[in-house]
Amino acid sequence: MMDGTAEPKKMADIDVTQIMRMIPHRYPMLMIDRVIDVLLGESATGIKNVTINEAFFQGHFPLRPVMPGVLIIEAMAQTAAVLVVATLGSNAEGKLVYFMTVDDARFRRPVGPGDTVHIHVSKQRQRGNVWKFRGEAKVNGTLCAEATFAAMILDEK
Repeated sequence: MMDGTAEPKKMADIDVTQIMRMIPHRYPMLMIDRVIDVLLGESATGIKNVTINEAFFQGHFPLRPVMPGVLIIEAMAQTAAVLVVATLGSNAEGKLVYFMTVDDARFRRPVGPGDTVHIHVSKQRQRGNVWKFRGEAKVNGTLCAEATFAAMILDEK
């Protein structure tokens, strides 16, 4: 937690190549394309450009493609994981970050092909290797999903 005397350090945008160095996720489970507005130790915004080519649209649902809500929550977790790695530095790159809890998840609006989802995560607290976040996913400023979640970063690679 910041002591109030210093502003959190802003980091440059993180592209997909950098994301793949930071977290171990790959297609079809990599759910973010870019991370922007990074304030180290505080918050970040992930960007997901949803296309009809997403593997999950083959079965969810063929006549009305909808991004599964659990994958929106996964995008929140991946955005948070990138923030954690950016905050901890390069020695944390590639480490696994495991979900511990997901609370108060709400799905407000379907997300489909052509949508650009902005996934804002903000740290609520951190103790040791356990981080708790609040996440919101929005399309064109409209809230689509929200949740509070905790994750643990492990030393194993």
